[in-house]
Amino acid sequence: MRVARSATLLLALLPAMSWAQQTGGAPTRGSDAATSEEAVTSRVPLEEIRRYVAVYNAVRAAYVDPVDDKKLMQSAIRGLLLDLDPHSTYFDKEDAEAFDEQANGAYEGIGVELQQQPDNSSLKVISPIDDTPAARAGILAGDLIIAIDGKPISAIEATEPLRGAAGSKVVLTLVREGRPKPFDVTVTRETIRVTSVRSRMLEPGYGYIRLSTFQADTGADFQKHVAQLQQQAGGKLKGLVLDLRSNPGGLLTAAVQVADDLLDKGNIVSTRGRISISDARFDATPGDLLKGAPVVVLADAGSASASEVLAGALRDNGRARVVGSRTFGKGSVQTVLPLDNGDSVKLTTARYFTPSGKSIQATGIVPDVVLLPDRRDGDDALPASLTDYSEATLPGHLRGDEEGGDGYKAGDVLPGDGPINDALAELKQPGSVAAKQKAEAAKKPEAKPAAKPEAKPEAKPEAKPEAKPEAKPEAKPAEMPTKP
Repeated sequence: MRVARSATLLLALLPAMSWAQQTGGAPTRGSDAATSEEAVTSRVPLEEIRRYVAVYNAVRAAYVDPVDDKKLMQSAIRGLLLDLDPHSTYFDKEDAEAFDEQANGAYEGIGVELQQQPDNSSLKVISPIDDTPAARAGILAGDLIIAIDGKPISAIEATEPLRGAAGSKVVLTLVREGRPKPFDVTVTRETIRVTSVRSRMLEPGYGYIRLSTFQADTGADFQKHVAQLQQQAGGKLKGLVLDLRSNPGGLLTAAVQVADDLLDKGNIVSTRGRISISDARFDATPGDLLKGAPVVVLADAGSASASEVLAGALRDNGRARVVGSRTFGKGSVQTVLPLDNGDSVKLTTARYFTPSGKSIQATGIVPDVVLLPDRRDGDDALPASLTDYSEATLPGHLRGDEEGGDGYKAGDVLPGDGPINDALAELKQPGSVAAKQKAEAAKKPEAKPAAKPEAKPEAKPEAKPEAKPEAKPEAKPAEMPTKP
């Protein structure tokens, strides 16, 4: 398990590193873009470097306890990346290997996607991975881990205590909406072999595929599950519910492959950054595995990065309708840059753009049909850190093109089978869920006015003749405070 596992675009890493390590020299002839890229790397801020060296030497000489040079340098690098945005980070060799394990779908741990909070006092759960110890222990998206084995997160280096030999146990202290106090959950570690694709028939002819993450084999597994469902349906499906709820992302190439399998033509996603190596465009090739059968995508606030790319591609191309809640809004691309010593830097290098040209960053994807979770008593009194679950709330996040627009509201996490039933209803009869919601909403306002007319006429005639002089002075002060 690693902190903030997000969609990673592997972009010609070695050439990128050789470019990044340039320190000067005469620029070679080429395009204006290439010249500007070289100019960026050649301008070394010597005064700032001198200032850093002065602070570094002061810490080495005067800090209360001796500090190892390697540890001090790694802390400096981590701090440099942490202040850029929430998704750029430094991996030492062990962290880098664990990150690769996650992409390949096998590692030892509890099976949860995490986001390090900037104040280093907690870890936010992006989502537990399906059928892992974390999911079976009842850990939910949006939970805050404030301690591991009784130690505060601020006193722990990264998330290493979550990793360990299969069969060993770890105690997590959680803060959760709806729970008045922190509570402990004991989780038994396992060798996590993530199954990113699951499927079943919802009704005769109507299939369901759950994508929990995007890893190296997700695209091939998706094709197998589609074939199995079609076989069960007698050759062709009537429709498909594609469940991306609490899917934190993963490999962009896997999401692109799934989109390509459902699209016959059109753009899937494009990325744009400061340097040309970060610019890419992915288009669909002919061939639709479902042969035109309708698709409904189910998403929620835990759907991030690559899952948002897939939802946006299918919706913008008119291939699917999106049902659920506003997605997380992580519209940035991270490139993993390996270093000579085995460590790596995960650096934000570009932004995603859906086929319509819109950025997902800090706005997410607004569904065509909005579903609401079952509200519990006390939700309105919860702090924003627990209820507002989105990229836009992360300190230091990249500013979105449409961030802060009128009517913006972070999405909700939508657990359970209820959203699946709504998605199936929408698949079978487009517009049915919205019509049902309007009918239910129309009933509520009718009940309120029905009670008021009966009470007011009886009270006013009796009160006015006898209480006019006394009632007026009391009525005005009562109304005035409510006007502002």
